[in-house]
Amino acid sequence: MGRLTVASPALIAMRRSITVERRVVMGGLLFLLGLVDALVFGYLAPKGHAVFTFTPTGAAVRVPNLSITPRPVDIGLGVVSCVLGGLYAALDMMTVARRIVATVCALALLVSFLCWAGAGRIPLPFVSLLATTVNSSIPLMLGALAGCLCERAGVINVAIEGQLLTGAFGAAVVASAFGSLWLGLVSGAACGVFIALMLGYFAIRYRVDQIVLGIVLDLFAAGITGYLYDAALVPFANRLNSPPTFNALKIPLLGDIPIIGPVLFDSTIFLYITYAVIVLVQVGLFSTRWGLRVRAVGEHPTAADTVGINVLATRWRNVILGGVLAGIGGAYLTIGSVGSFGKTMSSGLGFIALAAMIFGRWNPLGACAAALLFGFMTALSSVLGTIGSPIPSDILLMFPYIATIVAVAGLVGRGRPPKADGQPYEKA
Repeated sequence: MGRLTVASPALIAMRRSITVERRVVMGGLLFLLGLVDALVFGYLAPKGHAVFTFTPTGAAVRVPNLSITPRPVDIGLGVVSCVLGGLYAALDMMTVARRIVATVCALALLVSFLCWAGAGRIPLPFVSLLATTVNSSIPLMLGALAGCLCERAGVINVAIEGQLLTGAFGAAVVASAFGSLWLGLVSGAACGVFIALMLGYFAIRYRVDQIVLGIVLDLFAAGITGYLYDAALVPFANRLNSPPTFNALKIPLLGDIPIIGPVLFDSTIFLYITYAVIVLVQVGLFSTRWGLRVRAVGEHPTAADTVGINVLATRWRNVILGGVLAGIGGAYLTIGSVGSFGKTMSSGLGFIALAAMIFGRWNPLGACAAALLFGFMTALSSVLGTIGSPIPSDILLMFPYIATIVAVAGLVGRGRPPKADGQPYEKA
């Protein structure tokens, strides 16, 4: 007969004190953000209006510009954030209510900052900001989804950076040599699988420490692509490093919707592939028999093996699928964006994708939302540089990495990874 375990009063009190302490800290942080809105972005706002444009060049429907006086708006938003921060600290809210309060305060900070940065300067192209956000997030979303597939099956994939880099290299070389963008896309995916095979071979078969292995594979990818770049791509740049790029593909009617049309439905094939992959991974992991088996392997591989699930085969399949997605994300960097390969051009995107996966709590939709947040920080640094923001460009370039540190430090909440994540499995 099972035993009923009752928590001691001391344990209950300790857990409650931890919850109250965390609530007070988070509420204090939100209150501090409100003070920044009001005192920094409000009282110190330059003279003039902040103008936001919502109509890109050639749009079928014109949306009027929005002109904002920063000081009263920022002070008002600051007061709202201070009040919400106080309520967050004082009240024991439901989880949904806490998330809504935190989201409102974050949006208030963003609006206050944009009003302050754009005051008295050239209009800020809001649609361009959103479009750059979505496009910058493509490799991050695909990399984060690759991480979700691997870690839901119990394999830590720190090699996403290497998969993005080799995918970018393979796509650029093959598309340049054969003049075929689709062949380049397939080659990028194959290069991602190449790194995934090494990850699976050493992590699954030989049970090597997966974090150390991932870092080694990232260094290997940087070294081999850097060597081949110097040895082949530099002397034969016209033949091997001048690939064509995919043109934007506008979806009729949807692409003409004001504001969101040019952002979501007037882009390259990579964005539409990403849409499909997000749906397939989310539905597959949480609404299919395959996904149930994958999650069982990631949570309790011994029990999964007992009921007839092939643990090692499941992990191999997910690692390879993750390699395909990360390789496509890498291909975007060359044949979907800049049109050439450069040394270490992934620039830490794989690690940001890994942070997005953690931020999204190992959920595909959450990971993609976090990737969009990091992509927005990248786009913001680019757009603010074009309008002459008072913030130095070096500080602007730090935005995505600051957001990554905040995410992995657990300041936005801590998620629980799959129980068997990173644990080698040996069949009894």
